[in-house]
Amino acid sequence: VTHSIPACIGSMTINSKQVDKESPVSVFAVNKCYETVQDGTFFDGSGFAALVREGYKVRSDVNVSLEFRTTAVHGVLLGVSSAKVDAIGLEIVHGKVLFHVNNGAGRITAAYEPRGTNSLCDGKWHKLQANKSKHRISLIIDGNLVHTDNPYIQSTSADTNNPIYVGGYPADVKQNCLTSKSSFRGCLRNLVLTKGQHTELFDFSRAFDLRGVFPHSCPGAEH
Repeated sequence: VTHSIPACIGSMTINSKQVDKESPVSVFAVNKCYETVQDGTFFDGSGFAALVREGYKVRSDVNVSLEFRTTAVHGVLLGVSSAKVDAIGLEIVHGKVLFHVNNGAGRITAAYEPRGTNSLCDGKWHKLQANKSKHRISLIIDGNLVHTDNPYIQSTSADTNNPIYVGGYPADVKQNCLTSKSSFRGCLRNLVLTKGQHTELFDFSRAFDLRGVFPHSCPGAEH
């Protein structure tokens, strides 16, 4: 077994001596346990999760779906880029959700603007679906559809070859379809990427790099 247990451990004794968990010699990716907990992955606003080390190829079509819960009005949700300009990006900026796509000819954006600035950042779960089909892009938030015209109809494929960064990205990594550098603070769950008939549910505990991210447990509510 090479990955950590997604659980809480308490009251440990070794040779009938209580282990002091309050002053450990070293700590790595261990968070406090919560009285009330929900399914999901907690992002503490300082880091990111990196998935698909060998690089994810968006190409002509992809559908991204996830659920998020936050009280912050800014934060990166997901980015897949390339060394060139091709990329896709999902982010929350000033309480709006933006879905950016660049198939090589220029960035286009579908934006969902809620009625109130904080209505998506109210600490409740919201469902997001972002769809790229050749040159067409659309965004569905809690059942509300937004799509945008794309003047670059000849350009249909986002030739990405970098990992999927969720909730943020490292300072030395270029993201061509994200405007924000703010790491997401809150909870994410049910991240699914679909290409044609192939559907992949991503487990954050399998990420090859996790910083400030705690898989499988979300505090019941933020105060």
